[in-house]
Amino acid sequence: MGMEHADISRRSLLGSAIAVAAVAATGTAAAAAPAQPRGDVPALWREFARAPFTHPQIPYVGRAGCRGGAARFPRRPVVADVTAYGAVADGTTDCAPAINRAVAAAGRAGGGTVLIPPGTFRIDGLIRIGHDNVVLRGAGSGRTTLYATKNLTELIGAYGSRYGGDKSSWSWAGGLIWLAPTARWDSLVAAVRAGNWPFEGWTGNRRDEWETLTTVSPARQGSWTVTVADTRRLRPGQLVLLRLADDAGHTLLEHMSGGGPGPEAYIWDDKTKLTSYVPYEWPVRIARVAGRKVTFERPLPLDVRPEWDPRLTTHAGALTGAGIEGLTLEAVETPQSEHLLDKGYNGVTFQCAYDCWADDIVVRHVDNGFGLVAASSCTLRRTRVAGRGSHHPYFCREGSHDNLIEDFTIEQRTVPAPPNTQLHGINVEGLSSYNVWSHGDMRMGTFDSHRGLPFANVRTDITVNNNGRHGGDASAGPLFGARFTHWNIRVTNGRAGLMKIDGLAPYSATVGLNEVREFDQIDVPDFTGDLHSRLELYGTTDVIRPRNLYEAQREL
Repeated sequence: MGMEHADISRRSLLGSAIAVAAVAATGTAAAAAPAQPRGDVPALWREFARAPFTHPQIPYVGRAGCRGGAARFPRRPVVADVTAYGAVADGTTDCAPAINRAVAAAGRAGGGTVLIPPGTFRIDGLIRIGHDNVVLRGAGSGRTTLYATKNLTELIGAYGSRYGGDKSSWSWAGGLIWLAPTARWDSLVAAVRAGNWPFEGWTGNRRDEWETLTTVSPARQGSWTVTVADTRRLRPGQLVLLRLADDAGHTLLEHMSGGGPGPEAYIWDDKTKLTSYVPYEWPVRIARVAGRKVTFERPLPLDVRPEWDPRLTTHAGALTGAGIEGLTLEAVETPQSEHLLDKGYNGVTFQCAYDCWADDIVVRHVDNGFGLVAASSCTLRRTRVAGRGSHHPYFCREGSHDNLIEDFTIEQRTVPAPPNTQLHGINVEGLSSYNVWSHGDMRMGTFDSHRGLPFANVRTDITVNNNGRHGGDASAGPLFGARFTHWNIRVTNGRAGLMKIDGLAPYSATVGLNEVREFDQIDVPDFTGDLHSRLELYGTTDVIRPRNLYEAQREL
């Protein structure tokens, strides 16, 4: 990964961030926030600039994305061309084996770029990227097309839900281009074929593939450095999991919800799907080890308290430094399946991936577009979902954190929706946190929460025709945890649902939203009492400054 250069970059960014925190703490240099262009600057921004890592309503997401949100992705040397392995752009030859052979060869070589030239390449199987530092690059989304003829049910088998019922898990998992570490992918597929529906995250199918590296002393949310009991198995650049278990009183879930009387009064014990998501597992790289002090490349997402048995652990393996660029994945056009019965004409999915990316990718005629499943610190840039209509155009689940989805488009469907189908939008669920959706053009869909207490996520500078619906059953718990922020959102059809969240999300913020009204799916708050949520510059369109919360945090 060019680790030496990455460490320098992390140190410089970390130093800048700590400097901001020092200014906030001392009160000196009150003008630390960057000068804003003309427009309306909300009080919330001025508050955040003074305390960026600990603001009660707005999360710090300035380090979201691959390599801390780097503007440029790594350029790997070209090591293979798929045509040298037998791929033919004739639209009839099955090129999946050839493409996978080229990708595997790049993996054996230690990484590199695999080129797909212009043309249409038929694939009758899925494409797997399972080794670090491998990049699959087409000639551009308008020039290179992979035409997929089969779905994941045909290629792997039926995939039921671990929570029972007749649902198909291909409705929210897997991709016809699937980026996941080879060993993890093999274990997942073996479990699916055996009917042992797995957990899909960092610690294996039964969540037992981890070892303790060290326990962690108490620390506060927003801290960059923690004190640990033992550093002998820790080193700079290492990817570890911060693991937080819950206690019998569910105080961890209460903390994710902002704390106070509302979350304390909420009934957690019967939310069995939600409680199955705990422990909370947060992947992060170590930036520095000094004595018993460990500094991370990002600030702590939550408090670290002894009652949650905090520890740094190993994980089942990660895919790092891999990417996909410059192509269209088009599935054979079939009618959209009835809700939760998707066959798996899915687009691109990142699973157990860290510091990976997609750039200039279009998916067409898919059941589900782009997936983040137990994926963290990944960037999806210049992506587009097109064609006959999707169940989940974008899904972010199973404890996915610190991801950046920017310059994204959900096109209007090309055919009417069949009966009994469902459209969601940009989905987040399952304790996923600190993810950002930025610069979006949503011609259909909604800001979908599937419950499961996602928290501290940001949607900013997005235009949306708010005609989708959210999902999630009652056992998955609340729609929102604390520190959700909707910043500069333009709703073209005037529907409030899941856009104006000051009456739904605790300790959250809705800032710079045009006037909207309640109709269609109308929700009630999960928590009683004062939500401590903020609403500012309501009834405005695009006058807020800074215009994009994520970009402003990076400048800060």
